Amino acid sequence: MIPLMLDLAGRTVLIFGGGDVGVRKAAFFQHEAKVTVISRSFSPAFDGLTIRRCRMEIADLREDELVRMLTGAFLVVTATSDPALNDRIGSLCRERGVLWNNAAGEQGDVLVPSIVAGKHYLLAVTTFGMSPAVPRYLRLRLEREYAELDGMIALQRDLRAMLKDAEPVQDRRSATLWSVLCDEDIWAALASDYNRALHLAEERYLACPR
Repeated sequence: MIPLMLDLAGRTVLIFGGGDVGVRKAAFFQHEAKVTVISRSFSPAFDGLTIRRCRMEIADLREDELVRMLTGAFLVVTATSDPALNDRIGSLCRERGVLWNNAAGEQGDVLVPSIVAGKHYLLAVTTFGMSPAVPRYLRLRLEREYAELDGMIALQRDLRAMLKDAEPVQDRRSATLWSVLCDEDIWAALASDYNRALHLAEERYLACPR
């Protein structure tokens, strides 16, 4: 498997299963994709989600009925409590080239990672199901040790724009930005005043780019 960032705007995500796992998957996709959840019953936690519900007994569906439901889906998530049923739906997905994420049973084509995000960054983390606690640990470490990461990313963006006018050599621009990134004084300044951090970076590194 390789990591990718996908734009799911306007895409259809089909989720089989209305329990707690289905809720988590629906919450993950609802802000970007068109999400339909199919189940005989639905957790009350679905009530706050912007999704479409389709109430039916999945296990009773014939193969041709399942195939019709898969038509137009970009991604299918099988989140029922029956691994054999999940695998049955997944096999139909693979036969038709539909991406498949499986909550229980055979590993599908797609893993849904844990997300660590700020205003200007997004990290996707998976341990392939071996340790759900690790993504949370990484998020807490980032929040504690790199609380100013959003500010540093914004600073790098602004400095890049300045350097494009001041320094014609790409390697020197990259070296300057790396020096700023490694400067603990600038990190400390970001904690209280973005403009002060920007002024310090300009004073130290843009007056004579490296």
